Amino acid sequence: MARRGKVIVSCAVTGSIHVPSVTPYLPITPEEIAASAIGAADAGAAIVHLHARDPGDARPTPDPAVFARFLPQIRAGCDAIINITTGGGHGMTLEERSAAARTFKPELCSMNMGSMNFGLFPVLDRVSDFEHEWERDYLEGSRDFIFRNTFKDIERLVSELGANGTRFEFECYDVGHLYNLLHFLDRGLVEPPLFVQTIFGILGGIGPEIENLMHMKATADRLFG
Repeated sequence: MARRGKVIVSCAVTGSIHVPSVTPYLPITPEEIAASAIGAADAGAAIVHLHARDPGDARPTPDPAVFARFLPQIRAGCDAIINITTGGGHGMTLEERSAAARTFKPELCSMNMGSMNFGLFPVLDRVSDFEHEWERDYLEGSRDFIFRNTFKDIERLVSELGANGTRFEFECYDVGHLYNLLHFLDRGLVEPPLFVQTIFGILGGIGPEIENLMHMKATADRLFG
């Protein structure tokens, strides 16, 4: 019989990967994001992972003013841990994508553990009609896009945000990202317990096969105990 233990459910309410034309159920407005986050908490999510969207055209936005329109409602409506992205969206600078986390000093924020190719363009084969003009270019542009999070970038973010008491969801899209995390642990820049999120199926990262899941888990256990 499988050993049972506590499970932490984290819900990424809207993210920055999907474009609205993929699904009519993507939360866009601050009101929709707040309602979806509270609904996820009511359904059992312990953490809500939050990005923001421009209410006008649904484009991912790093603007703290947009976050300010849904964060108070979420805090008032549930007791889930608030996790604010530092990954932002394609094309955002380090300053932009970390602006909300630096402004609101949340309990938790995401931390991508390395630079990588981040291909969203395969979605173009699945969508024929786009609701917004920016969507096609956003997806097509990922053919020549590298998500940047260098060792220097990560060191700056963990130091600045950690000084506020913020903890981190370490997002690992490939095995090398686990070793990057070990580097920061060995240097004392991050402290256990570590909340490690392994992410599968992004073009440019590790694939979604069960063998990869087991390998990532075994590697994390070996490196971190």
